[in-house]
Amino acid sequence: MELFMDLERAFGFGFNNVRYSDGLLRIEITNGGEITSVDSVQDRKRRRKDVITNGGGGENEKEGMSVTTNPPAPRVTELHINSLILAAKSQFFYKLFGMIESAKKDVTLRIEASEEEAVMELLNFMYTNSLSSVTEVPALLRVLMASQKFEVTSCMEYCTRVLLNIPMTLPNVFLILRLPSSLLRAESVRPLIYATMDYLIMYYKDISKFPVEELMALPLVGIFTLLASNDLMIASEDIAYEVALKWAKTNYPVLEERQEILGRLTRYIRFPYMTCSRLKKILTSDDFTPPVAYKLVMDALFIKAEPLDHWPVERAYTYRPIKTVEFDVPHRQCIVYLDLTRKECHAMYPSNQIYSEKFHLGGQEFLLLASCNKYQQNGLHSFGLSLTTQEKGQVSLTVDYEFSARWKPTNEFFIRSKAKYKFTGVECIGYMDLFGTTWASFLGEYSPYFINDVLHLRAQLSICP
Repeated sequence: MELFMDLERAFGFGFNNVRYSDGLLRIEITNGGEITSVDSVQDRKRRRKDVITNGGGGENEKEGMSVTTNPPAPRVTELHINSLILAAKSQFFYKLFGMIESAKKDVTLRIEASEEEAVMELLNFMYTNSLSSVTEVPALLRVLMASQKFEVTSCMEYCTRVLLNIPMTLPNVFLILRLPSSLLRAESVRPLIYATMDYLIMYYKDISKFPVEELMALPLVGIFTLLASNDLMIASEDIAYEVALKWAKTNYPVLEERQEILGRLTRYIRFPYMTCSRLKKILTSDDFTPPVAYKLVMDALFIKAEPLDHWPVERAYTYRPIKTVEFDVPHRQCIVYLDLTRKECHAMYPSNQIYSEKFHLGGQEFLLLASCNKYQQNGLHSFGLSLTTQEKGQVSLTVDYEFSARWKPTNEFFIRSKAKYKFTGVECIGYMDLFGTTWASFLGEYSPYFINDVLHLRAQLSICP
């Protein structure tokens, strides 16, 4: 234990110094597969057959050879090493030296040319506890990958600390997120991954501001990160699904591969918040195999019927989610349920609005609009609710509509207003003061309109015969 504690100090004087060595490290450097970027090594797996002890003999050497015709002779670099220092820093070398019975610890490593610089820096780190000459992010990431390969946890932690002190940029974020998946999951690298994901989420928080081409170029882990975020600002969950679908189609043109990757993305899509019309389209599309599509839609519909505390976490939607029930007989009818929290209503003061998701009736597209309105005569504010259309060129449609809200103490819906209106285009009709009370009274502590701090609204639309 004392030896390992002492080895926490720097031993730079002993690096490649025969006086402080008990073995020779022979590094064979091959030219197979130059690596020019971090993400091109994502799938490389470290193989024990790339390590040969001098006493290993022919069988191990045969296993370590590349399956090529007349491979070029590797370049060779030799370093004097101290097996105690390397074994103390690296589980890889600890296990390797444990297999050598002789006092002289001579070993051979076989690496690719693209790894040479990072491996040499790593070996130097095991003696000095620093990477003074490595300051650029790509180089640090290559050392980080080498640290994982040779199981040098202290160097992984060191690289993580240095990278966290470098200001985040989008190119560096993509380099980090393209690291091998096993490295992304490593405990010592986790603070860096969390910081990187936080930066990516904040950068793309409002995805509507970015060109579609830029979003489509995100790596897989990037699109995972965005879709998993609760803070993603989007109009509705329909948009989140459309982004995921378009990304999958752009990056995976083969149907079977696209279905597989969409299946992995589904865990980050909040399907219960999607509109019923969009869920219906999933059933008739080839986005998923029929059994998967059916299960996703049915599960979403079942959750829609549950209380809100059974729903997944809600994002920062521009359009508030709704529940809808549609009937075709005795006449076409649509019942829409919109829930607003007390906090959301507070945020509407003094003149803000909240739009619901879109819903359809008789070929027309509607939205509900909740608003905080001010009367010019007395300066008082009140809660308003309106029905709006946003499509031009539609045939005229006469609709009977009524607005209701749940009240204490019965918690039943009571009709607040009802009327008939003929829609002929883009219009907004409704009530500036739905409850006939001031804004302060509406939001007051003893307000009868909030049940467990939630305002429950209902709009019922029917097409007149």
